Amino acid sequence: MKKEILLKELKEILIKNHLSLSSAESCTGGLISSYLTDIAGASEFIFQNFVTYSNEAKIKYLNVKKETLEKYGAVSEQTAYEMSEGLLKLTDCSIATTGILGPTGGSKEKPIGLVYISLGYKNKIKVIKYISKKASTNDRHKIKKDIVKYALNELLLFLKNTLN
Repeated sequence: MKKEILLKELKEILIKNHLSLSSAESCTGGLISSYLTDIAGASEFIFQNFVTYSNEAKIKYLNVKKETLEKYGAVSEQTAYEMSEGLLKLTDCSIATTGILGPTGGSKEKPIGLVYISLGYKNKIKVIKYISKKASTNDRHKIKKDIVKYALNELLLFLKNTLN
């Protein structure tokens, strides 16, 4: 789906249902927030967005447990879940990302391009594991754009399925 159509549909579903949305981004570094604010009228549904790149920021602003980070790492399903859980104390809907963009830092268990995306609405949280189709390029910006487009599309599908 084209970016403009995707963003338009997200705006419509959020406004129609009187929902606020917040994001917490690690690996995507604010690109989700940037895309969302490309929409005229974004102030009608965006509550607040965080770039929580460090573990300390995840703990301080999102209430991610230090124990979770120590046991599973920042790039994990558990951390992504807790990122959305923290956001949902502030807002109706959440989207959070934590992953590895490369070109260094990857491993066999956690390859470059791996991201965990958490989506939340009220007390429902879904975590998706995704490996960017652009990972082989070693181009951080291409990987980030791919992840963001995928994540926003998943958010739209999640909201449609949850609200209907």
